[in-house]
Amino acid sequence: MIIGHYITSFDKEKRRVAIPKKFRQALGDELIIARWYEGCLVVVSKKSWALLMDRVTGKTRVVTSPVRDTDRFILGSAFEFSPDNQGRVVLPDYLSSHANLGSEVVFVGLGDRIEIWDKKEWEKRESYLSAHAGELIERLADEYKEI
Repeated sequence: MIIGHYITSFDKEKRRVAIPKKFRQALGDELIIARWYEGCLVVVSKKSWALLMDRVTGKTRVVTSPVRDTDRFILGSAFEFSPDNQGRVVLPDYLSSHANLGSEVVFVGLGDRIEIWDKKEWEKRESYLSAHAGELIERLADEYKEI
């Protein structure tokens, strides 16, 4: 399980960043990175990619308009890559721009995936989450009651 968070530097000029060792060990060498929600990036192992996409689209068999748009948003931005021996990867400009990555980034472990955030944006998001955690869990509980 991938948990915790790590702050590291991002070389904006070369668009290069090192994935934390613990996360690399959990994910393996064949990775996929893509645009993600709330202005961050997502990294998953190649073998977990299909499971993540099933979760995002609700495992629907019908390719409805929302599924097509989700595919376009995520799959259309996805890249396969492997870190070098030091765990470094070069992010496509398209993705580093999407996440507005500055000189420091935060890797957040979320069970089966990693999110990559600009440090300042992560601090804003974390502050929001801290302030609204109780409301968020109540909303989830209400949604599960309906199922």
